[in-house]
Amino acid sequence: MAAIAGEDGTAGASPQARAAVLALLKEAVREGRRECEERLKVDGGGYLCARRLATLQDALIRLVHDYALRHVFHASNLSSGERMAILAVGGYGRGTLAPGSDIDLLFLLPYKQTALGEQVAEYLLYLLWDLGFKVGHATRNVEECIKLSRSDFTIRTAILERWLIAGDEALFDELGRRFDEEVVKGTSQEFIAAKLAERNARHEKSGDTRYLVEPNVKEGKGGLRDLNTLFWIAKYHYRVDTSAALVALGVFSAREARLFRKAEDFLWAVRCHLHFVTGKAEERLSFDLQPEIARRLGYIAHPGLRDVERFMKHYFLIAKDVGDLTRIFCAALEEENAKDAPGRLKGLMLSLRRRARHIPGTLDFRVDNNRITVADREVFHRDPVNLIRIFRLAALHELEYHPDALKLIRRSLRLVDADLRVNKEANSLFLDVLTDRNDPELHLRRMNEAGVLGRFIPEFGKIVAMMQFNMYHHYTVDEHLLRSVAMLSRLEKGEQAAEMPLTSSFINQIRDRTALYVALLLHDVAKGRPEDHSVAGARIARELCPRLGLDERETELVSWLVLDHLTLSMTAQHRDLNDRKTILDFSERVQTLDRLRLLTILTVCDISAVGPGVWNGWKGQLIRTLYLETEPVLTGGFSPASREERYENARRRLAGRLADWPAEERESYLDLHYRHYFLTVPLDEQVRHAALIRGATDRTALSTATRTDAFRSITEITVIVPDHPRLVSLLAGACAAAGANIVDAQIFTLTDGRALDIITVNREFPTDEDELRRAGRIGDTLKRLLTGQDQLPTLLARRKPSRGAKVFPVPPRIRVDNEVSNRFSVIEVEGLDRPGLLCDLTSAISDLNLDIGSAHISTYGEKVVDVFYVTDLIGAKVTSASRAERIERRLSQVFDAPERELSAQGSMPSPQAFGIAS
Repeated sequence: MAAIAGEDGTAGASPQARAAVLALLKEAVREGRRECEERLKVDGGGYLCARRLATLQDALIRLVHDYALRHVFHASNLSSGERMAILAVGGYGRGTLAPGSDIDLLFLLPYKQTALGEQVAEYLLYLLWDLGFKVGHATRNVEECIKLSRSDFTIRTAILERWLIAGDEALFDELGRRFDEEVVKGTSQEFIAAKLAERNARHEKSGDTRYLVEPNVKEGKGGLRDLNTLFWIAKYHYRVDTSAALVALGVFSAREARLFRKAEDFLWAVRCHLHFVTGKAEERLSFDLQPEIARRLGYIAHPGLRDVERFMKHYFLIAKDVGDLTRIFCAALEEENAKDAPGRLKGLMLSLRRRARHIPGTLDFRVDNNRITVADREVFHRDPVNLIRIFRLAALHELEYHPDALKLIRRSLRLVDADLRVNKEANSLFLDVLTDRNDPELHLRRMNEAGVLGRFIPEFGKIVAMMQFNMYHHYTVDEHLLRSVAMLSRLEKGEQAAEMPLTSSFINQIRDRTALYVALLLHDVAKGRPEDHSVAGARIARELCPRLGLDERETELVSWLVLDHLTLSMTAQHRDLNDRKTILDFSERVQTLDRLRLLTILTVCDISAVGPGVWNGWKGQLIRTLYLETEPVLTGGFSPASREERYENARRRLAGRLADWPAEERESYLDLHYRHYFLTVPLDEQVRHAALIRGATDRTALSTATRTDAFRSITEITVIVPDHPRLVSLLAGACAAAGANIVDAQIFTLTDGRALDIITVNREFPTDEDELRRAGRIGDTLKRLLTGQDQLPTLLARRKPSRGAKVFPVPPRIRVDNEVSNRFSVIEVEGLDRPGLLCDLTSAISDLNLDIGSAHISTYGEKVVDVFYVTDLIGAKVTSASRAERIERRLSQVFDAPERELSAQGSMPSPQAFGIAS
């Protein structure tokens, strides 16, 4: 760089010199970062990479600083007023940087500063900005730093983490002395409180669980910021700079210090790779990035677990370790706080600790400030059953857990061995914890976090921190199971009566409460195995339940519940509940009313624990309908009448509700509907449809009606229009263009050639007004499509797939089933979802000369499961094997070449085909 300034240095300030310096530095930064990335790939050292990047940044800033002084401003010999120190602060001040990190700088000036300091700072900042760095900076003297640090914890934390990059060392030392004496001294407690409150607020904002399947590596619970918080507090309170120093002080054991370094190194590796891959400061480990990070870190697939799932399991185990370290660290602070409290307060706190009461019936545990703790350090060695008993006592007396107790539990995990697992008392105590009437989730969660649950039930241990690589499940498998148990507890306590009225009405009537809790804890315990997790889970239940103390009948019941835990939800969402065979087949599978109730409760808890927004009123309504249709079959209240009798009765009931119509008009209207309509549509709906059809006097026009149902979280759009085989496809396209998610479709043909179609979509807006406006837009879009004013490919092209959806391998599966329904062939379609898919599928079904009687649409994150009840054009089932193969082949092509499907829409029928004038 000196050569750029010329032999005498006078050319250093020229625009040409600046451009040359910028070009040289860009190349140096590019080459330096490339080297850092390559070394990270080779040695895997995340913390080392962060240090290398910080060192590279230091060298760059020193170089520019020295060049500016010597060759731009010609100020090699500085006066006392021209002194300046450039400090790295914040994360950079700790000597670590990620590739996309902000560069936080403090330009520290003496009390009286000449213009030179500002000129050098300006030159440096503009060069850094031109190099593409995000620079946060402040220019202050020492007095200003001290004053602002007293009132602002963010500034105080930034200066706590300081590092001299270039400039006057004496000025840097002066800031350090005054900061320690005038800011830090005597203020540990307020700093600790502020940092922990800041951490809690951050967790609440980002989702107060460390088991979100798209975690934020920096800000999320169990992420780097949590480790930073521990480091800040340690440095501030204990005046130390390393985790090793905390071992010397007795805060951490040597093992825990190693855990700290391991977690820090892993999280830095993930974060640096994230930034390198995306080329920006991306902190969220999203689905589309996880496979690439897993590949870079060297993970490989195992039977039942993909490489990305093994990587994410490791991530969540590290996040759990961060939580453990936080609790241990806070326990040490609390203990020290009690010892160091001044005067009478210290005496009172120590007195309260000495007066900690024993728990009736045991000498091994006592209560300290409403938290259970151990009487001495040999409690678990004397009796390993105490490793389970402590959780039972805490549940029985509604106590939280003292950090000292949890710390000792973690250090005693080797005592959870084969002998303890078969100990009858230990298993009985565990069952009491699982079925606790107050808060079983809390105690199971503490048991899981301490490592006891996974060791006591090794099958559960295999799914701890296990992620399912899909967009449907929001949590790890163990977190999902614990949330399922929590939902059952809330149902029992009546807390979900408004949202789940059916299950709340009979939850306290069930006779097999224990079996239900065990089934919920185990229903997904076999995830991550090569075989079907329901089948493997049922086998695990048969082996485990006798050990837990369940008798033969209860064991068989738990095994059945685990085996069939998806049956009710799949039937409710994928089958036509108006088809009597659906109800009869499901009843045969369930067999008894008790089993029906248990399976209904388990299903509700399971769906509710998948993630926010997964449970909704529409799913609740489907489950209620299936339950209420099945219950009379199981109790003998259902007497099978002939189809002809049921049709005649339904027709008479509707005629009675239309008694105020003229007789001739009433009979003419009844003749508009085929038998299937009367047998499948509820009477109140039939009356509403009658009013709508009566008002649609122009039989060539489009008529629509919309209504919302806040309880079911759906909006229903009813359409009356001249029929055409592609009508359902256009309806699906209109909904897709509006971003509306179809969950159900009923398709009826009237005898006068019109179609009566009822489309149900998930609710999007909280108010009915907004929801009705959206439904109106769908109706307007449909009309424009029918009249040729809009083209479907154009509308669908504006819709983009969800971020990350393409990274999921969801091979299409199409099956034609003639056993599910007596009247219809049922086409089941599974595959990767995308905008306009339902439109393409229904269009393809029309091309195959099939009529859709009803459609049942379910979306599970990136995967769609669509079920169509169809007949051929003369109303018969598809019985030909060759035609069934042709259907499967044609619908597979929709997934294989979706762009071809969209282009094929150019052959959509003209408006005249629908009988609608444009």
